[in-house]
Amino acid sequence: MIDIQDLHVRFGQGADTVTAVDGITLSVREGESFGLVGESGSGKSTVLRAVSGLNDEWTGRIAVAGTDQGRRRPKGFYKLCQMVFQDPYGSLHPRHTVDRILAEPIAIHGLGDADARVDRVLRDVGLGPAFRFRYPHQLSGGQRQRVAIARALVLEPRILLLDEPTSALDVSVQAEILNLLRRLRAEHGLTMVLVSHNLAVVANLCDRLAVMNRGRVVEEMDVEGLRRGAAREPYTLQLLRASQGYDRAAAEGFRDYA
Repeated sequence: MIDIQDLHVRFGQGADTVTAVDGITLSVREGESFGLVGESGSGKSTVLRAVSGLNDEWTGRIAVAGTDQGRRRPKGFYKLCQMVFQDPYGSLHPRHTVDRILAEPIAIHGLGDADARVDRVLRDVGLGPAFRFRYPHQLSGGQRQRVAIARALVLEPRILLLDEPTSALDVSVQAEILNLLRRLRAEHGLTMVLVSHNLAVVANLCDRLAVMNRGRVVEEMDVEGLRRGAAREPYTLQLLRASQGYDRAAAEGFRDYA
């Protein structure tokens, strides 16, 4: 469903150039949930933004559903592929009701039966019609993220790109959102790419994952291998130790892998 070959993303020019993604190659099968993990600044979200078309400063090859994608995407691409962002408050217009937020993409793409679509997608994400005319500030963090997921689903895409969708939420609400995403994937046959620094979240939702460091893919593995701690690369092993909680002795032995 997603095929990335030798992807490079650079920002700035000349001596100020920063290489955010440095020649990564990976593929995601149809119906799969794939994780991208790594510490902050490793390039995970930049990969997602390149795939989604939000960042057009890239070189290499990105193919989605068998079609090579250019730097600029046709409008129809966004019926196929949608993205859910990290901050559910920042990604929703504060002066628009939930109804308007969900109706806008329907109008942009000229789809009919907007009323029924909005009602159906709200029920899909566990909110229902009572939330339809509320504003984002009248919702909890978890409810706002459900609205953001509903907005992504209202065009009935085949691919969801998830950029740290639970990191701004309380732990109990994180579990609710992960359960929701797992159910939606099963019901709609979605292909998902999840960016996260939280290995527990990846183990909960994904089938396979790629570990990134400094813009490169260090290692690919399946989630069973992650649960067993069966990583091969020292950086991945260090990331696994760090995810198990603070250990002063272990932390003092951590190194910077260039």
